[in-house]
Amino acid sequence: MASIWEYANPKKFIATTDKLLPWVSALAVATLVSGLIWGFFFTPEDYKQGSTVKIIYLHVPAALMAINAWMMMLVASLVWIVRRHHVSALAARAAAPIGAMMTMIALITGAIWGQPMWGTWWEWDPRLTSFLILFLFYLGYMALWSAIENDDTAADLTSILCLVGSVFALLSRYAVNFWNQGLHQGASLSMDKEEHVADVFYYPLLVCIAGFILLFVALVFLRTQTEIRARRTRALLARERLGQ
Repeated sequence: MASIWEYANPKKFIATTDKLLPWVSALAVATLVSGLIWGFFFTPEDYKQGSTVKIIYLHVPAALMAINAWMMMLVASLVWIVRRHHVSALAARAAAPIGAMMTMIALITGAIWGQPMWGTWWEWDPRLTSFLILFLFYLGYMALWSAIENDDTAADLTSILCLVGSVFALLSRYAVNFWNQGLHQGASLSMDKEEHVADVFYYPLLVCIAGFILLFVALVFLRTQTEIRARRTRALLARERLGQ
């Protein structure tokens, strides 16, 4: 049985993800399209929120992936710190722009959803504020990678930043539980039947979440391959400069 650490080898990682990427991408497209069509066109309007409730099919999956993308980066960063596998550091780097985009989608759709319900586009609510800070951490993470020329040093420093930012990723998820004040509602998905959304919205929402997860995986595979090849190119150019 192959060990998971075998995929820390860049060649092994690229060879494996090359085989998986077309299937994951196709599943992502099929799941997203079917989930969004189901949610937007085949579910009723909510008795309180009207048609604006359908933003849930973009807002909730994007918000979940924004948080979980940072958690994936945290795990990859810890692997880099402990085992010094370059693929893990590059996977964390690859995931950052995707997570930042998911966070932006969540913030924008949340504002669009919240305006008719709250009467304002923005409120310094605990969850909204922690999400905005998480977005700034994504930007800082990407900027730090770009600012440092040595890849290993950049991986070390961004891993530390990722550890710090994980606090805000967790706050983004559980802020409503920590503080009672704030306009943001509780979790849309819950093990408690009385808390999560009605089944007519719940099932297409699950399909959309699955689509966002598959899309994230496909994009991380693709971007990690790109980062591996870019690192090889930088190493070759550095050797050429030294040889001159």
